[in-house]
Amino acid sequence: MKYLIVGLGNIGAEYEHTRHNIGFDIATAFVAKHGGVFKSDRLADVAECKWKGRTFVVVKPTTYMNLSGKAVKYWMDKEKVPLENLLILVDDLALPLEVLRLRPGGSDAGQNGLKSIHESLGTNQYPRLRFGIGNNYPKGRQVDFVLGKWPAEEWKIVTEKIEVCTEIIESFAAVGLPRTMNAYNNLSFPRDKQ
Repeated sequence: MKYLIVGLGNIGAEYEHTRHNIGFDIATAFVAKHGGVFKSDRLADVAECKWKGRTFVVVKPTTYMNLSGKAVKYWMDKEKVPLENLLILVDDLALPLEVLRLRPGGSDAGQNGLKSIHESLGTNQYPRLRFGIGNNYPKGRQVDFVLGKWPAEEWKIVTEKIEVCTEIIESFAAVGLPRTMNAYNNLSFPRDKQ
């Protein structure tokens, strides 16, 4: 069983650990957890991890966000991964910071990485893990917010959510999308409040 896990983000030091790069941070955490190493390859940094008889090809596109679809399509074809075994890790302005949402498909909601993937794959029906980043920014400052670093007071929630995302990826591969959605979509962070 092979899975393609794609963390969306932009390459370059100025984008590291920004809200928009949370997909990269989740991918990095997952690979670190499973003892993999990223190597530079075609259109992406790529790592391979094995867990419970499953193979994960983990990709961080080096195409910049707006062309993410090129990398996704290339690695899906190269690794012969079916659409249902693809999981996109992406930031989401429409969700509050306290929330993660696993979805089987849906619109790109203005997210350029998802838009590019939709164009490259010819469908928007592919699994994605949406990491709520909130929308706590003044009018007209959306770009600054999305490309901004996490403030210190949010970091605890962000790191906890990243850790849970690594579990969601494992669960997605182990028990499938519907059961994983049931288990994780109603969580609220930080979990010690519950």
